[in-house]
Amino acid sequence: MTSPRSRTALSVNLNKVALVRNTRHLGIPSVTRAAALCLEAGAQGITVHPRPDARHIRADDVRELHKLLQFWTGREFNIEGNPFHNLMDFVRELRPQQCTFVPDSEGQFTSDHGWNFPADADRLRPLIAGAKSLGVRVSLFLDPEEEPIRWAAATGADRVELYTEPFARAYEQGALAGKTSFAVYADAAALAASLGLGVNAGHDLDLDNLTLFRALPHLDEVSIGHALISHALFVGLDQAVRDYLEVLRSPEA
Repeated sequence: MTSPRSRTALSVNLNKVALVRNTRHLGIPSVTRAAALCLEAGAQGITVHPRPDARHIRADDVRELHKLLQFWTGREFNIEGNPFHNLMDFVRELRPQQCTFVPDSEGQFTSDHGWNFPADADRLRPLIAGAKSLGVRVSLFLDPEEEPIRWAAATGADRVELYTEPFARAYEQGALAGKTSFAVYADAAALAASLGLGVNAGHDLDLDNLTLFRALPHLDEVSIGHALISHALFVGLDQAVRDYLEVLRSPEA
Protein backbone atom coordinates (compact mmCIF):
# COMPACT_ATOMS: atom_id res chain seq x y z
CA MET A 1 0.00 0.00 0.00
CA THR A 2 1.23 3.47 -0.79
CA SER A 3 0.36 7.01 0.21
CA PRO A 4 0.82 10.45 -1.35
CA ARG A 5 3.49 12.40 0.46
CA SER A 6 3.36 16.00 1.55
CA ARG A 7 6.58 17.98 1.90
CA THR A 8 6.54 17.18 5.61
CA ALA A 9 5.79 13.60 6.66
CA LEU A 10 3.56 12.83 9.63
CA SER A 11 4.71 10.02 11.92
CA VAL A 12 2.14 9.14 14.58
CA ASN A 13 3.49 8.23 18.02
CA LEU A 14 1.36 5.44 19.53
CA ASN A 15 2.72 5.46 23.10
CA LYS A 16 -0.52 6.89 24.52
CA VAL A 17 -2.60 4.15 22.90
CA ALA A 18 -0.42 1.58 24.64
CA LEU A 19 -0.64 3.50 27.91
CA VAL A 20 -4.44 3.21 27.90
CA ARG A 21 -4.24 -0.47 26.98
CA ASN A 22 -1.88 -1.15 29.87
CA THR A 23 -4.35 0.09 32.49
CA ARG A 24 -6.30 -3.18 32.10
CA HIS A 25 -5.48 -6.75 31.07
CA LEU A 26 -7.90 -6.96 28.14
CA GLY A 27 -5.55 -6.10 25.28
CA ILE A 28 -7.63 -3.09 24.20
CA PRO A 29 -7.20 -0.71 22.57
CA SER A 30 -5.04 -2.60 20.09
CA VAL A 31 -1.82 -0.77 19.24
CA THR A 32 -1.51 -2.54 15.89
CA ARG A 33 -5.11 -1.69 14.97
CA ALA A 34 -4.41 1.93 15.85
CA ALA A 35 -1.35 1.86 13.62
CA ALA A 36 -3.35 0.40 10.74
CA LEU A 37 -6.00 3.11 11.07
CA CYS A 38 -3.32 5.81 11.04
CA LEU A 39 -1.71 4.36 7.93
CA GLU A 40 -5.05 3.93 6.19
CA ALA A 41 -5.78 7.60 6.89
CA GLY A 42 -2.52 8.60 5.19
CA ALA A 43 0.11 8.87 7.93
CA GLN A 44 3.55 8.38 6.45
CA GLY A 45 5.00 6.71 9.50
CA ILE A 46 4.57 5.20 12.95
CA THR A 47 6.73 6.14 15.94
CA VAL A 48 7.15 4.31 19.23
CA HIS A 49 9.33 5.01 22.25
CA PRO A 50 9.75 1.73 24.15
CA ARG A 51 11.11 2.57 27.60
CA PRO A 52 12.96 0.06 29.79
CA ASP A 53 10.05 -0.07 32.28
CA ALA A 54 7.55 -0.87 29.49
CA ARG A 55 5.11 1.66 30.94
CA HIS A 56 3.40 1.96 27.55
CA ILE A 57 4.92 0.41 24.41
CA ARG A 58 6.17 -3.12 25.09
CA ALA A 59 8.74 -5.21 23.24
CA ASP A 60 6.00 -7.33 21.63
CA ASP A 61 4.32 -4.15 20.35
CA VAL A 62 7.52 -3.06 18.64
CA ARG A 63 7.88 -6.40 16.89
CA GLU A 64 4.22 -6.56 15.85
CA LEU A 65 4.31 -3.03 14.47
CA HIS A 66 7.44 -3.88 12.52
CA LYS A 67 5.59 -6.81 10.92
CA LEU A 68 2.63 -4.57 10.10
CA LEU A 69 4.80 -1.96 8.41
CA GLN A 70 6.15 -4.59 6.01
CA PHE A 71 2.80 -4.43 4.18
CA TRP A 72 2.90 -0.64 3.74
CA THR A 73 5.33 0.30 0.99
CA GLY A 74 6.86 3.71 1.45
CA ARG A 75 5.79 4.10 5.09
CA GLU A 76 8.37 4.31 7.84
CA PHE A 77 8.86 2.83 11.27
CA ASN A 78 10.70 5.11 13.71
CA ILE A 79 11.85 3.61 17.00
CA GLU A 80 13.08 6.19 19.47
CA GLY A 81 14.75 5.94 22.83
CA ASN A 82 18.03 6.04 24.68
CA PRO A 83 20.65 3.99 22.79
CA PHE A 84 22.38 3.22 26.10
CA HIS A 85 19.26 1.49 27.43
CA ASN A 86 17.12 -0.82 25.26
CA LEU A 87 16.95 0.96 21.89
CA MET A 88 19.87 -0.69 20.12
CA ASP A 89 18.50 -4.18 20.72
CA PHE A 90 15.46 -3.25 18.63
CA VAL A 91 17.59 -1.54 15.99
CA ARG A 92 19.81 -4.59 15.53
CA GLU A 93 16.90 -7.03 15.50
CA LEU A 94 14.38 -5.14 13.36
CA ARG A 95 16.37 -2.60 11.32
CA PRO A 96 13.62 0.03 11.14
CA GLN A 97 13.83 2.80 8.58
CA GLN A 98 14.76 5.29 11.31
CA CYS A 99 15.87 5.35 14.91
CA THR A 100 15.87 8.48 17.02
CA PHE A 101 18.40 8.71 19.84
CA VAL A 102 16.86 10.47 22.85
CA PRO A 103 18.85 11.17 26.07
CA ASP A 104 16.16 10.10 28.54
CA SER A 105 16.93 8.64 31.94
CA GLU A 106 15.22 5.33 32.73
CA GLY A 107 12.49 6.82 34.91
CA GLN A 108 12.06 10.10 33.05
CA PHE A 109 8.44 11.24 32.70
CA THR A 110 8.88 12.51 29.15
CA SER A 111 11.64 13.77 26.88
CA ASP A 112 12.61 17.28 27.91
CA HIS A 113 16.09 18.07 26.56
CA GLY A 114 18.48 17.21 23.79
CA TRP A 115 21.92 15.58 23.82
CA ASN A 116 24.75 17.43 25.52
CA PHE A 117 27.63 18.10 23.15
CA PRO A 118 30.57 17.73 23.11
CA ALA A 119 30.18 15.57 26.25
CA ASP A 120 28.07 12.91 24.50
CA ALA A 121 29.90 12.88 21.17
CA ASP A 122 32.46 10.10 21.73
CA ARG A 123 30.00 7.60 23.16
CA LEU A 124 27.39 8.28 20.49
CA ARG A 125 29.70 7.93 17.46
CA PRO A 126 30.05 4.11 17.50
CA LEU A 127 26.31 3.63 18.06
CA ILE A 128 25.46 5.95 15.18
CA ALA A 129 27.93 4.12 12.96
CA GLY A 130 26.53 0.77 14.04
CA ALA A 131 22.94 1.72 13.22
CA LYS A 132 23.92 3.20 9.86
CA SER A 133 25.86 0.05 8.97
CA LEU A 134 22.53 -1.79 9.26
CA GLY A 135 20.87 0.65 6.86
CA VAL A 136 19.02 2.50 9.61
CA ARG A 137 18.75 6.29 9.43
CA VAL A 138 19.84 7.96 12.67
CA SER A 139 18.21 11.11 14.06
CA LEU A 140 19.45 12.84 17.21
CA PHE A 141 17.02 14.61 19.57
CA LEU A 142 18.44 18.11 20.02
CA ASP A 143 17.71 21.55 21.37
CA PRO A 144 17.57 24.14 18.55
CA GLU A 145 21.09 25.45 19.16
CA GLU A 146 24.14 25.84 16.96
CA GLU A 147 26.68 23.76 18.91
CA PRO A 148 24.68 20.52 19.19
CA ILE A 149 23.64 20.73 15.55
CA ARG A 150 27.24 21.08 14.42
CA TRP A 151 28.25 18.20 16.66
CA ALA A 152 25.40 16.07 15.31
CA ALA A 153 26.84 16.46 11.83
CA ALA A 154 30.34 15.70 13.09
CA THR A 155 29.22 12.48 14.81
CA GLY A 156 27.72 11.12 11.59
CA ALA A 157 23.99 11.48 12.27
CA ASP A 158 21.63 11.64 9.29
CA ARG A 159 19.02 13.92 10.84
CA VAL A 160 18.24 15.96 13.91
CA GLU A 161 14.90 16.02 15.69
CA LEU A 162 14.39 19.50 17.08
CA TYR A 163 12.81 19.46 20.55
CA THR A 164 9.75 21.69 20.13
CA GLU A 165 8.22 22.03 23.59
CA PRO A 166 9.85 25.49 24.04
CA PHE A 167 8.22 26.60 20.79
CA ALA A 168 4.84 25.24 21.89
CA ARG A 169 5.03 27.10 25.21
CA ALA A 170 6.06 30.31 23.45
CA TYR A 171 3.20 29.96 20.96
CA GLU A 172 0.74 29.83 23.86
CA GLN A 173 1.96 33.26 24.97
CA GLY A 174 0.78 34.96 21.80
CA ALA A 175 1.73 35.74 18.21
CA LEU A 176 4.89 37.72 18.94
CA ALA A 177 6.35 35.12 21.30
CA GLY A 178 5.47 32.33 18.87
CA LYS A 179 7.10 34.05 15.91
CA THR A 180 10.19 34.90 17.96
CA SER A 181 10.61 31.27 18.98
CA PHE A 182 9.88 30.08 15.46
CA ALA A 183 12.74 32.21 14.16
CA VAL A 184 15.12 30.34 16.47
CA TYR A 185 13.96 27.02 15.06
CA ALA A 186 14.14 28.31 11.49
CA ASP A 187 17.78 29.29 12.01
CA ALA A 188 18.49 25.87 13.53
CA ALA A 189 16.84 24.07 10.60
CA ALA A 190 18.73 26.16 8.06
CA LEU A 191 22.02 25.36 9.79
CA ALA A 192 21.21 21.66 9.91
CA ALA A 193 20.37 21.59 6.22
CA SER A 194 23.58 23.46 5.36
CA LEU A 195 25.53 20.71 7.14
CA GLY A 196 23.74 17.96 5.22
CA LEU A 197 21.37 16.96 8.00
CA GLY A 198 17.69 16.22 7.58
CA VAL A 199 15.29 17.96 9.94
CA ASN A 200 12.61 16.30 12.07
CA ALA A 201 10.66 17.88 14.91
CA GLY A 202 8.53 16.72 17.79
CA HIS A 203 7.07 17.31 21.25
CA ASP A 204 3.87 19.24 21.98
CA LEU A 205 3.13 20.11 18.36
CA ASP A 206 -0.62 20.30 17.75
CA LEU A 207 -3.22 21.50 15.24
CA ASP A 208 -2.91 25.10 16.42
CA ASN A 209 0.84 25.65 16.61
CA LEU A 210 1.45 23.60 13.45
CA THR A 211 -0.21 26.38 11.46
CA LEU A 212 3.01 28.31 12.12
CA PHE A 213 5.55 25.53 12.53
CA ARG A 214 4.64 23.85 9.22
CA ALA A 215 6.49 26.73 7.51
CA LEU A 216 9.81 25.66 9.03
CA PRO A 217 12.36 25.39 6.22
CA HIS A 218 13.68 21.91 5.39
CA LEU A 219 11.18 20.17 7.69
CA ASP A 220 11.19 16.49 6.70
CA GLU A 221 9.02 14.98 9.42
CA VAL A 222 6.98 15.74 12.51
CA SER A 223 6.37 13.08 15.15
CA ILE A 224 3.14 13.69 17.06
CA GLY A 225 1.51 11.56 19.71
CA HIS A 226 -0.15 13.12 22.75
CA ALA A 227 -2.03 15.91 20.96
CA LEU A 228 -3.13 13.73 18.04
CA ILE A 229 -4.37 10.88 20.24
CA SER A 230 -6.16 13.39 22.48
CA HIS A 231 -7.87 14.91 19.43
CA ALA A 232 -8.81 11.40 18.29
CA LEU A 233 -10.87 10.87 21.46
CA PHE A 234 -13.39 13.36 20.05
CA VAL A 235 -13.20 12.88 16.28
CA GLY A 236 -11.86 9.34 15.80
CA LEU A 237 -8.34 8.26 14.96
CA ASP A 238 -8.66 8.29 11.18
CA GLN A 239 -10.15 11.80 11.20
CA ALA A 240 -7.49 13.02 13.62
CA VAL A 241 -4.76 11.89 11.23
CA ARG A 242 -6.54 13.52 8.31
CA ASP A 243 -6.85 16.77 10.27
CA TYR A 244 -3.11 16.84 10.94
CA LEU A 245 -2.28 16.00 7.34
CA GLU A 246 -4.57 18.79 6.15
CA VAL A 247 -2.72 21.33 8.30
CA LEU A 248 0.65 20.07 7.08
CA ARG A 249 -0.42 20.24 3.45
CA SER A 250 -2.16 23.61 3.63
CA PRO A 251 -0.47 26.65 2.05
CA GLU A 252 1.54 28.71 4.47
CA ALA A 253 -0.42 31.50 6.12
